[in-house]
Amino acid sequence: MAEKIPPFVVVVPARYGSTRLPGKPLLKIAGESMIRRVARRATQAGAAQVVVATDDDRVAHELRGCGDDILVCMTRPDHASGSDRIAETASSFGWPEDTVIVNLQGDEPFAPASGIRAVVATLAGDDAPMATLATPIEDIDELFDPNVVKVVRGANGRALYFTRAPAPWARDALAHDRSILPGGVPFLRHIGIYAYRAGFLRRLAALPRTPLEQAESLEQLRALEHGYAISVRPTPEPFPPGIDTAEDLTRAERWLAGQGRGL
Repeated sequence: MAEKIPPFVVVVPARYGSTRLPGKPLLKIAGESMIRRVARRATQAGAAQVVVATDDDRVAHELRGCGDDILVCMTRPDHASGSDRIAETASSFGWPEDTVIVNLQGDEPFAPASGIRAVVATLAGDDAPMATLATPIEDIDELFDPNVVKVVRGANGRALYFTRAPAPWARDALAHDRSILPGGVPFLRHIGIYAYRAGFLRRLAALPRTPLEQAESLEQLRALEHGYAISVRPTPEPFPPGIDTAEDLTRAERWLAGQGRGL
């Protein structure tokens, strides 16, 4: 039986000037721009509203003709993170404090609708002010790839830490052999999706950036460093990796040409 979830909105932060992949929102995957794919996935999840929050007219122009159910909010260019950009969007739209907002990052073009709904259900079922998703790491290269964010999760389902480094460090196994993934260790890849309520999001955006957030370039560490809990749920179905690099883009093309046809 499907979980009952509260109404929610999805905001897709889409900064044009990506450091690792400039112009990322407009890059094509099998002929369709990444930002169009992400916005379409959000509409399929049943969001009450889907808003793309961007700092560039080129992204806004790309979304014209996508339908009345995809809105655009022009935001300042100097935001430090996607959550900060979404906080501006929440203020622009005047959403009430208890509005459930899903932050679906603009580099997740294959996000399954069930995953978007799952992060809402996680927020609704926990008293943590923020929720996210994770999926098992199944390849040693993923573990050592700094573009793959790892999350260490406690027995209570809350995040202990997020990092670009291999974590947890399986000391004995990896000292012996770093060519295969050690068995029996809960290696988790963090999925770039969050849920929070508008009131908490505004408080989070008002907090100063933190040393770990800046060192790892991971916005979720701001919440942890300021003492806020983040609930982490396993994804309900496979969640193809996001796109951070040119290599990721090539891999996405191959994936779509194979098992991902029609997404």
